[in-house]
Amino acid sequence: MSFADLKAKASDMSSLVGAAGTGTTEKKSYGDDRMWKPSVDKAGNGYAVIRFLPTVEGDDLPWAKYWDHFFQGPTGQWYVEKSLTTIQKDDPVSEMNSKLWNTGIEADKDMARRRKRRLHYVSNIYVVSDPENRENEGKVMLYTYGAKIFEKIMDSMQPKYQDESPVNPFDMWKGANFKMKIAQVAGFRNYDRSEFGAAEALNADDSVLEGIYNKQFALKEFTDPSTFKSYSELNLKLTRVLGEELVTRNETDHIDQDIAGDADNASEQAFINAAPVAKVESSTDDTMSYFAKLAAEA
Repeated sequence: MSFADLKAKASDMSSLVGAAGTGTTEKKSYGDDRMWKPSVDKAGNGYAVIRFLPTVEGDDLPWAKYWDHFFQGPTGQWYVEKSLTTIQKDDPVSEMNSKLWNTGIEADKDMARRRKRRLHYVSNIYVVSDPENRENEGKVMLYTYGAKIFEKIMDSMQPKYQDESPVNPFDMWKGANFKMKIAQVAGFRNYDRSEFGAAEALNADDSVLEGIYNKQFALKEFTDPSTFKSYSELNLKLTRVLGEELVTRNETDHIDQDIAGDADNASEQAFINAAPVAKVESSTDDTMSYFAKLAAEA
């Protein structure tokens, strides 16, 4: 939408709330100078203030959403690739994780957990304060974040308590700055203490806001299927990363198929082969949701 339309529809959160449970998307970029990353000290603590910006003209939402896989194989090589499940296509790692999980062997389940999908979001932001990198302040940048921060965004739009008013954090006039407070907990970055401030305009001058709005980056590039590697390319990469482990597993699968082929009841065997395989499609922060899904499918 245009900047004029944006102001007319300020604080309308209905489409954002409805879209939060759906969606696809994003292209992870390395060495991209558009990307902002919060800095932390030696103790793992960090602080910054950012403002999430509204939907860019031509986009549907003020965020993009994508899945990826990030793990090291027994060869020592790393598999760092976007998952084709982002664009509703079959992905070789997701398929392998499904096979691992369905063996019922705990060691295989642990392996599937280590190689599970990771959920990411990306949004345009305005950097209000970045004490460790003052040169970023006043810039429009892209920020990639996870489920914890997205949950805080949704809590802002759908508060749980009666004394809290809903705030659209993507609104330039009635939104709120996000105070990012980072701590190191059990070896991982923790954002639990991060919070939105009081609702206020990003700037009192609409001409300044329009300049900020026009500097945003389109997010559609992150959902473009052409930016994803093909199934065959990903499968080749997976083969290189897993090496002998993949060969051994394929041989085991072949043996299992040979044993199954000796079944007396051919129709029963056909039914077994056609039975759907439960998939491991857990989010970055919620393996338990996968267990609930398995129970529901059972």
